[in-house]
Amino acid sequence: MKKRTRLLSFVLAAVIACAGLTACSGSKGSTASGSALASGTKSRAQDTLIYAQGADPRGLDPALVDDGESAKIMVNIYEGLLKYDKDSTKVEPGLAESWDVSDDGLTYTFHLRKGVKFQDGTDFNADAVKFNIERQLPPKVTEDMGYASFVYGSVKSVEVVDQYTVKINMKAACTPFLNNLAMCLGAPIVSPKALQDNNNNVNEHPCGTGPYKFVSWTKGQNVVLTRNDNYWGTKAVTKNVIFKFIKDNSARVVALNNGEADIIDGIDATVVSQIESAGNKIYEAPGMNINYMAYNTTKAPFDDAKVRTAISQAVNVPELVKSLYQGYADAATSILPTFMPGYDAGIKQAAYDVEAAKSTLAKAGVKSVHMITYSNPRPYNTANGQALAEAVQGYLSKVGVKATIDAYDWTTYKEKVKAGDYDICFYGWTGDNGDPDNFMNLLADKDPTMNVARYNNPDFKALIDKGVATPAGDERNKIYTELEKIAAKDAVWLPISHGKTLCGYRSNVKDFYYHMTGVVFLSGVSKG
Repeated sequence: MKKRTRLLSFVLAAVIACAGLTACSGSKGSTASGSALASGTKSRAQDTLIYAQGADPRGLDPALVDDGESAKIMVNIYEGLLKYDKDSTKVEPGLAESWDVSDDGLTYTFHLRKGVKFQDGTDFNADAVKFNIERQLPPKVTEDMGYASFVYGSVKSVEVVDQYTVKINMKAACTPFLNNLAMCLGAPIVSPKALQDNNNNVNEHPCGTGPYKFVSWTKGQNVVLTRNDNYWGTKAVTKNVIFKFIKDNSARVVALNNGEADIIDGIDATVVSQIESAGNKIYEAPGMNINYMAYNTTKAPFDDAKVRTAISQAVNVPELVKSLYQGYADAATSILPTFMPGYDAGIKQAAYDVEAAKSTLAKAGVKSVHMITYSNPRPYNTANGQALAEAVQGYLSKVGVKATIDAYDWTTYKEKVKAGDYDICFYGWTGDNGDPDNFMNLLADKDPTMNVARYNNPDFKALIDKGVATPAGDERNKIYTELEKIAAKDAVWLPISHGKTLCGYRSNVKDFYYHMTGVVFLSGVSKG
């Protein structure tokens, strides 16, 4: 108990020190929560929720990052025009109270919520929406805006009708567009003033309209948020939230069991009993994700589909998944999760066949491969990328291929993937919006941190475009099934698994849930 008291005292001292800074700008000033903390009122442990994850965010600007570690923090700071239902990807009103769609699907008119302010005190209105969208459209869009094409690729222009009405005109019909506007990356609305004050980059100065506002980011240690007492909706239950970064899986478990963290993620099957035996709880839910191995299709020998197929044949996926994930993941036979529109149980990847793999690889002269991977757990791969790479390395040794592995922390790994110096990389995806395009478009995206296989198939891309424009229903579902078939035939990826979501939390934590899109909304979470 003494250790827990000391830790919380230290953490709260950090919050007190930081809360005197005005949110978003970082300039000196006072906030409602900061004043309360500094007034001499004795804070209780219940006033601070500590969430431990495996790595720092890449940044806190929703237009400039594309990773889950960033998203988990940002959804508590920002909001979009739309949001998802708590238990699904059904779209609900957010900063837009209602919307109209023209019969031809080319015009969306959004009626905005009134009286909403950004955390820097400026007004949310139609001009702010226009500013945010145009920031991610040509000619202003920049190469580091990885989600711009995902969210706004079909947008032609944005018009301010009046202060609280905005019209979005489309270049072509886009069935996923409403779902896209609820995504946690690309779509959230940032304070235009904060963007202007920070040279169009608020990675370290986030400012939205959400229930929590930014206080500080100590790299390698934590991000501190405090309640936005001017929030337009239901105020956050817990005053302060600290996202703590603990790289090692076992160390996060120790932190939870010692009371140094209230919630942890990135855990695997091997620690479930350890968590439960300490009196803590496990959150488990189906994951909307895919964990995969990708071939660099732009470089020999993996510019040859026969070689990619042979390497895939060398890996016994069901055996690997059973060994690594021990029942907390299902072996993947396709890219799409089984509950996603377009999924077809008849689609199969290259079947495990050691002799066929040996023969093809020997004829192609493939004796070694260079693999890169990540060292921390991910929502789709709780065993971490290095453990997965080492398992594949073992299989490849049985077919006469020596695999070298370079493992990096997540932030560095993203840069290595972008550089493209690898034969094979390990990656994954947690669905943003419940639409099959969100998965299959990964093999058509121009961004190499999205399309890590660097796959470039004009026919595939044309079918992607057709799927986006086709209304929801059987015809559209068949398009995504066909895309799955093409990807399997070309052996672009070796799908590994669909992971279940696992989190650990203290027994006194109430109303915690992990959304199927891989983020955590903490404003309703409390400690008893």
